[in-house]
Amino acid sequence: MTDAVVILSANQAFYDAFSTASFDLMKNVWSSSEEIVCIHPGWAPLYGQEAVMQSWSNILMGGHSPKITCHNAIAHFLKFDLCFVTCFESLQGGTMAATNIFLNEENSWKMIHHHAAPTAQHIPHISNDNSRLQ
Repeated sequence: MTDAVVILSANQAFYDAFSTASFDLMKNVWSSSEEIVCIHPGWAPLYGQEAVMQSWSNILMGGHSPKITCHNAIAHFLKFDLCFVTCFESLQGGTMAATNIFLNEENSWKMIHHHAAPTAQHIPHISNDNSRLQ
């Protein structure tokens, strides 16, 4: 499996955890490091394991998890162990632009940063088969 396929699979695992409201899957996507950051749309940045995982627990287990799909994902490798994915998120009639940063920890890509924000651009529905490496 190529690095591009692996990183885009890790990115898709994040959206699978989100759309199925699985806190266990979401926790597995994220690094166990304290140096993680999550910026939900309209929220202040959350820093560290406790704050980030508590936010996901509240979203996923509180019945507020929207159905979400990821489109136009592109992997951008910075170093052999650091990569970011840019993509668009479609949920409840709105579109977000997102950046997800992954670190390779012991041969497993783990999320260390997620930032999503509304975008004015309408993104046509394109399957994840069109995801690519940049």
